[in-house]
Amino acid sequence: MSNHFLAALFGTKHDRDLKRLMPILHRVNSLESWALSLADEDFSRQTKILKSRLKKGENGDDLLPEAFALAREAARRTLGERPYDVQMLGAIVLHQGKIVEMKTGEGKTLASIAAAYLNSLPGFGVHIVTVNDYLAERDANWMKPAYTLLGVSVGSVLSNMDPENRLIEYSKDITYGTNNELGFDYLRDNMKWDEGSKVQKHHYYAIIDEIDSILIDEARTPLIISGPIEEDVAKYIKVNKLATKLQECEKDPATGNYPHDDPITGTQAVGDYKLDEKSKRVVFTNEGMNSIETILTTERLLRKGSLFDEENFEFIHYFTQALRARRLFGRDRDYVVQGGKVQIVDEFTGRILHGRRYSDGLHQAIEAKESIRPARQNKTLATITFQNYFRMYRKLSGMTGTADTEAREFGKIYNLDVVVIPTNLPVNRMDEDDIIFLNDDYKFKAICDEIVAIHEKGQPILVGTVSVEKSEKLAKFLERRGIKHEILNAKNHHREALIIAEAGAKSAVTIATNMAGRGTDIKLGGNAEFRAKRRCGEDCSKEEYRKILDEEYMKWQIQNREVIELGGLYVLGTERHESRRIDNQLRGRSGRQGDPGYSRFYISLEDDLMRLFGGESFRTTMARLGMGGGEALYHPLINKSLERAQKRVEDRNYEIRKHLLEYDNVVSKQRTAIYSIRNKILYGENLDKMLLDTGKEILQVLIDDYIEDRRSEPKTALARLGERLLQNFNFRGSPDEEITVHTNPERIQEIVRFYLQNDIEEKKSAIGARQIKLFIRYEYLRQIDKRWQDHLEELTALGESVRLRTYAQKNPLTEYKNEGFELFDTMLENLHIDIARKIFRVHMQHGENREIPEHMAVVASHKSMSSLINPSAAIRIGERHEASAKGTQIKRVAPKIGRNEPCPCGSGKKHKQCCGA
Repeated sequence: MSNHFLAALFGTKHDRDLKRLMPILHRVNSLESWALSLADEDFSRQTKILKSRLKKGENGDDLLPEAFALAREAARRTLGERPYDVQMLGAIVLHQGKIVEMKTGEGKTLASIAAAYLNSLPGFGVHIVTVNDYLAERDANWMKPAYTLLGVSVGSVLSNMDPENRLIEYSKDITYGTNNELGFDYLRDNMKWDEGSKVQKHHYYAIIDEIDSILIDEARTPLIISGPIEEDVAKYIKVNKLATKLQECEKDPATGNYPHDDPITGTQAVGDYKLDEKSKRVVFTNEGMNSIETILTTERLLRKGSLFDEENFEFIHYFTQALRARRLFGRDRDYVVQGGKVQIVDEFTGRILHGRRYSDGLHQAIEAKESIRPARQNKTLATITFQNYFRMYRKLSGMTGTADTEAREFGKIYNLDVVVIPTNLPVNRMDEDDIIFLNDDYKFKAICDEIVAIHEKGQPILVGTVSVEKSEKLAKFLERRGIKHEILNAKNHHREALIIAEAGAKSAVTIATNMAGRGTDIKLGGNAEFRAKRRCGEDCSKEEYRKILDEEYMKWQIQNREVIELGGLYVLGTERHESRRIDNQLRGRSGRQGDPGYSRFYISLEDDLMRLFGGESFRTTMARLGMGGGEALYHPLINKSLERAQKRVEDRNYEIRKHLLEYDNVVSKQRTAIYSIRNKILYGENLDKMLLDTGKEILQVLIDDYIEDRRSEPKTALARLGERLLQNFNFRGSPDEEITVHTNPERIQEIVRFYLQNDIEEKKSAIGARQIKLFIRYEYLRQIDKRWQDHLEELTALGESVRLRTYAQKNPLTEYKNEGFELFDTMLENLHIDIARKIFRVHMQHGENREIPEHMAVVASHKSMSSLINPSAAIRIGERHEASAKGTQIKRVAPKIGRNEPCPCGSGKKHKQCCGA
């Protein structure tokens, strides 16, 4: 009640947002006549003037009116399209680092020109992110004339591009690319050993097209660069066959659920395993574990002992993945098989996720199920989520037709505000109540009857399905009815632009998965440009193309009027999606720019959403209403019930994404730290000083231990110190001064410090300062990459293990953070120590070639080591493990400073927020 009162008093959030934007728009509009008066050559001059004003201290907001007026006029002159006021409002929101919601067909691509141009002026580059290569290349080429007139360069990064061309494209003022390519390029940059080959120099400003798809729908899927590991893939094939011998637990016929296990009475479900379709998990019963052990014993696959012995336990994992592949992942729903490969289908867009593989052996299990030889499992070399990648940008903005329903998540996770821009013309689409049927058969029959009736009338119809399987099933029904149609799904996505371009033609019937041509407008009556290009071919001259285009445009105008009179595009949804946004995207294909339109969803009680999330009460209500046979029900209350079910799923998915992000933030902080260290090494000039500082730290620990040990056994302590100095630094004593038990420890420290400094200088003299720098850099980068990859595996294992600690009343996230950072600190300390040890102990000399290339023609060899004192006098005593030079950690005598303790530097901050950050 209070919210309604406040809205009545102060206006809604949408009203307040627009009120703040209007004065800025008026300032832009007031400069339109000035921009109109400019000659073409004046635009690039004005760009230089704006850049100079930035250098003198003005900011982007100061330049906005002039820059936006220039961008609007440049678009009008080069593209023949003057951005509407609503598009300029959208551009202002993008510049402000917010998300703009503009309905489908309102011209988001054109709206982005002004914001991209203004933010390119500082010279750090602007990245415009699209959902696929086609849109990245199309939008870059489409907008290029406007950017060129303004005097800024534009490029695009595509998946098939080589590193040299990527470097060129990223150097442009504005670069279009997909979210996948941008993320992978960032990971690849941080695996390179040459600073000049890095392609991404800055993460300054990004505009994400279809931001809800990228930052929400794909947030749970991290980008992973991986390499193969040794594994016996034959086990996946064997277990795939054996898994068919296991039986699913019986369900209660009345409820359709598994009976509850009762540990008190000892009753449990009959069968080997249970399926959790919501979270796609397999849970084995005790009987199931016994069945697996019996099967493996019979097949002579079980090694000595039981299934739960360490060498046999992996088979539980193989059986789990085999059953998940067989029972929970469906062909033409979750994946397709093309060219002898299992290709994952994006559940939200319906597109193929090229290059992606399910992790943890699931992809291999699916390959075995589909009789494709499983590929070896991969080891993670580098990984990042879209959430953490895009949060690196200094300023982030986005645009989509459906963001308002997810405003809470955008605000909490990305600190991004959502601003809804009104349509240029009022929406003229009728959104009817859903129709609900008892089962799929009745529903599909009714859908086919409706399509036939609409097709005969001549009205174009777009049918939305949730999977490849459902789209092909409907296509077969239409073939029997003799209805000509086009089908758009992951199997023929290469024809996407052509199919969607003609989806608005008279009598057109188009079946599409959720991809539904995002980024391509459906024009009523078809698309004259596409038809002209198809008639013209590649060898057509500009004059011929213009003539053919004029002919097609005349035909299109007639068809456009006919389709408008028929009611515009009819959107028919065959199933509700888990997210309201996806349904709204489908509806939004119809009714663009004031065109008429119609939408309706057909639902069945067997749909996944209804079956898994609708609840038993919904089915009971339908039975009470007497629903049966082919009868259909439609009522506003049904729509509200469906939206409540969708809201529950959205809340559940939000919690999953939020939970994953909390864990990923730990990895993100460590990745930022390790990449920062890596860049310091890559660009660093004083690597020998860094090495020397580490050597001095090791020496300090050894001297501290020596001081402690010499109190009881001076000779033994000296012998032990000598051996440790030899192991760590190849130090064999000073030629100028003999070290004895009477030598002061501080003097020993001075002698060894002088030796370390001299050792570095000698190695520089032996092979050259540049070569020693390259060698140190090479060792550091090699070790950083290897240890980071091993660390990622450790974090994965840690994440799985801490979840069990909830049974001990411990917070698994807190445990993961604490232990994860301990592992990271240990890894970094060992890294520096091991490299210092190696370089001090190695003997360097020139190879045959005097010019040592970047990738190391240095000959490195270890010499034999002896005791500092006469070997026969060396007394072997029980070494502490930190004394070993084989990758062990140097342990300090002084107590280690806790992460939450005050920093000893005196800043007043906690150690983790200051020197320990």
